[in-house]
Amino acid sequence: MNSNLLILGAGQYGHVAKEVAESMKVYDKISFLDDFSLVAVGKFEDYIKLTDEYTYAIVAIGKSKVRLEWLKKLYEAGYIVPTLIHDKSYVSPNAQIEKGTIIEPMAVVHTGCIINTGCIISAGAVVNHFSTLGEGCHIDCNGTVLGGKNVPNDTKVESGTVF
Repeated sequence: MNSNLLILGAGQYGHVAKEVAESMKVYDKISFLDDFSLVAVGKFEDYIKLTDEYTYAIVAIGKSKVRLEWLKKLYEAGYIVPTLIHDKSYVSPNAQIEKGTIIEPMAVVHTGCIINTGCIISAGAVVNHFSTLGEGCHIDCNGTVLGGKNVPNDTKVESGTVF
């Protein structure tokens, strides 16, 4: 089994995901799939052909429903869907982080939090103690989820706002 990572989406979220993955220092090769990018090794539809070359795959697309659909396809194709956590973020050792989630630098996921599948927690965001994010949530830069809150699936907490 190799330690190569395939990122679906070579736009802004894809490049952020790549930097997060690089900070983890666990992937030998990191590549993109994207229908409209010259830096990609192929198009989205090529994911099925690349299971021998890439063990891991994640989706870095802003639209949560699309992100979740592709995460399911990747999992069903046999990829390991990782969680990407930047080495300069803080994630409590007892937080539960589900597959396909990306946690950017300087983000905080505090004690007792549950972060469900396919979430994006952007730079400087805070998910305070004992909060739960539903599937596909995005806590944008400097967004805050107050302690003990349950954020519904597909919710975006905009930059600088409090949920």
